[in-house]
Amino acid sequence: MNEARQPSPVALREARERVISALCTHFAEDRLDIADFESRLDRAHRATALTELDALLADLPAATPQQAPAAPAPDRPPVRDTERRKHELHLALLGGNARRGAWTPARRNHVVAILGGVELDFREVALPPGPTELEIFCLMGGVKLIVPPDLPLAISGIPIMGGIDAPTRAALPADPRAPVLRVEAVVIMGGVEVSVRLPGESERDARRRRRAEKRLRPST
Repeated sequence: MNEARQPSPVALREARERVISALCTHFAEDRLDIADFESRLDRAHRATALTELDALLADLPAATPQQAPAAPAPDRPPVRDTERRKHELHLALLGGNARRGAWTPARRNHVVAILGGVELDFREVALPPGPTELEIFCLMGGVKLIVPPDLPLAISGIPIMGGIDAPTRAALPADPRAPVLRVEAVVIMGGVEVSVRLPGESERDARRRRRAEKRLRPST
């Protein structure tokens, strides 16, 4: 019987996806270095038999199933704009201030970091329609914003002997009622950083996920 060597296209595709997913898990758990990971991915894409795919995992332990990141509070409806405070101050003076989890930002948030640090995590925040504004003033301190990949973000600012580090984002939605996070920053001898992560994902895991996604992206 040559069924194992000549699988159906559907069976081969499903096996390939399973093996690639397992390789990504092993890479994330430091069982594969980047060179070995890339080599096995290439062999997985070129494999024409199930035995070739199985051989890519034969010398590796059973992969720990990746725990799917928690969805950003699917049972928690977005906060209505009328239920929000108009203003809120997030202050870090010679210290730190962090907001994480399912918190509710005000319509306009004043973020002040003076010789201290502020971290605002929006991954479990259900923003209401329209803009949510952050006005940041950073003096010899730092502000870190953690946002999910699907959150529309508009950021602008003036760095003076400092920096604003934000990834390139897609165009903002045309609908004026769509949730948008608008950030304006003045940074003096400090820094503002925007980190894009999935819910429950660490910064290290996010870097590995982006590298794996880039390598799995078909070349054009």
